[in-house]
Amino acid sequence: MATPAPFPKIELHVHLEGTVRPPALLAMARRNHMRLPAETEEGLERLYTYRDFTHFLELWSLTTRALQRERDFKEVVLDYATEAASHGACYVEGIFSPAERVSTGASWDEVFSGFCDGAAEAREATGVEVRLTCDAPRHLGLDLALETANYCVKYRDRGVVGIGIGGPEDGFPPEPFASAFRVAREGGIGSVPHAGEVAGPSSIRGALDALGADRIRHGIRAVEDPELLAELADRGVVCDVCPISNLRTSAVAALEAHPLPQMLAAGVACSISTDDPAMFGTDLSIDYAAAERLGCSPRQAFEAGARGALCDEATKRRLWELSERVRW
Repeated sequence: MATPAPFPKIELHVHLEGTVRPPALLAMARRNHMRLPAETEEGLERLYTYRDFTHFLELWSLTTRALQRERDFKEVVLDYATEAASHGACYVEGIFSPAERVSTGASWDEVFSGFCDGAAEAREATGVEVRLTCDAPRHLGLDLALETANYCVKYRDRGVVGIGIGGPEDGFPPEPFASAFRVAREGGIGSVPHAGEVAGPSSIRGALDALGADRIRHGIRAVEDPELLAELADRGVVCDVCPISNLRTSAVAALEAHPLPQMLAAGVACSISTDDPAMFGTDLSIDYAAAERLGCSPRQAFEAGARGALCDEATKRRLWELSERVRW
């Protein structure tokens, strides 16, 4: 693996549909004959100002539906790997939501094949190791989560390494999805649910106990429960923290109020990611810089990422070797 300046980065939490910058999104919408809620780059950028997390989810649904075909899915992965590489990324776990793409006319195999082919091409073109994880939207229910789990297992040998649940956290606790996660885990797929972003510690507890979480996406509200925070640290559960995302969706009132320093002080390993960079006006360098202002050094972020990565042992070993060679 190359070591881009100024230091290498790992990203474990980035929704590939939310990486598409306005020019590319408009081009996809045109070729798929899909009308977006804005027809110019400036118009899309104005839309990306959110009242709260629910408002963000509304705009996510209105814009990401522009991705409809295998070509789109491949293109998204390659484009983001290229962007991430320019910020020093050497390993990315990209998230996609297959059930949402199927809802606009794609087949399950078309979605999975497109993203998997894109990941393979991205590695060849950029040198970034790309693995994939799938999100099952909570509000779409267990049946689609089970379908997602089965396809994750089917495509495990093509770079799919994890399954999560995303979307509206309030009102959709983790426990009802336990059977889908059991199918995935029995098939060799890791558990990486969103929890503790909008809902409180009980959501994180459910992700750990009912879904067997290997990592927690976000997890920032664990600071409300000192015992839970200590358990995350003791068990070595990595939390994928996305500082700018949390600010943009009003999960935190100000960057200075972000729980990341409390998590680090408790010994919780925190990786750093962008979440939806095109929709939050961020990139990997911006989020790493924000994390550093909050007390998470680039080395801490990288090594938490290496601990939490769901990749094969050979790739994980190369990540640790890279960390040892860098002058942090």
